Amino acid sequence: MVVPTSMESTLPPPEALPATSADGATAEVFLQRPAGEVRELVYWLPALGVSARQYLALAHALAQHGVAVAIHEWRGIGSSNRRASRRDNWGYREVLQYDLPAGVSAVRARVPQARYWFGGHSLGAQMASMYAALHPHEVSGLLVVASGSPFWRRFRYARLIWLAYVIAPWLARVVGYLPGRRIGFGGNEARGLIADWARSGRSGRYAAAGMPDDVEQCLRALQVPLLALRMQDDWLGPQASLEWLLGKMPLNTIRLDVMTEADLDGCRADHFTWMKHPEPVARRIAAMLGASSAVGVP
Repeated sequence: MVVPTSMESTLPPPEALPATSADGATAEVFLQRPAGEVRELVYWLPALGVSARQYLALAHALAQHGVAVAIHEWRGIGSSNRRASRRDNWGYREVLQYDLPAGVSAVRARVPQARYWFGGHSLGAQMASMYAALHPHEVSGLLVVASGSPFWRRFRYARLIWLAYVIAPWLARVVGYLPGRRIGFGGNEARGLIADWARSGRSGRYAAAGMPDDVEQCLRALQVPLLALRMQDDWLGPQASLEWLLGKMPLNTIRLDVMTEADLDGCRADHFTWMKHPEPVARRIAAMLGASSAVGVP
């Protein structure tokens, strides 16, 4: 994704910070600083199958508003040294227990004093919510953009969605991984991750195979400010799906905005198109962070 020249001239270049997980997996976390002092930092998780680089324009837009951004890289994509295969497999547990702590630690070593907001796009926002629930002392707030629970009952054509949650893990077991690049869904995804995702889609509940933590209970106990931005024309993140996700966190102080084509400066308000022109999303996020800072959110 191309970053506008005007942004390049006023901001420091993004840094690629190496992060090594407890099981030896490595990846880079992109850190974009604003021009001045860093007081607010967004730790951002991409959508399924989308590399960290695709959010550099969003990071630059937020930095123009004085907000630092760290963009996590999914295991199995981009700068990651792992690729999903029959021999190399992982699920939500590895992301939550190994990769995210490693990435956050790498960023905190460079930016120790800022307030940390966790957020993301699509599955990234779901994983950010789970991580925040498991580590509430690390989180000043949550940002949920173009996302929602994958629970099949909250979608139009629900039966077809449910069928996809049966077929996807079966296909991943047969092939050894989900060939997302070939079927047009996500990237080439580890079968364990697809199993965890499909299970949450069928049941409406979050859990990670091999983790003893009750993620649903942790979500219910989380109490932070939360900004949710739903795209009006986003069939992958409809209102009912977002409501199901937000309903899991009843103690959060939630601000929900629906972004239309007019809000996005004529850009279609769907699941991915907003990424090409992220300034309107950056403005909403920066306003949320500024408002929370004004009322003394830690």
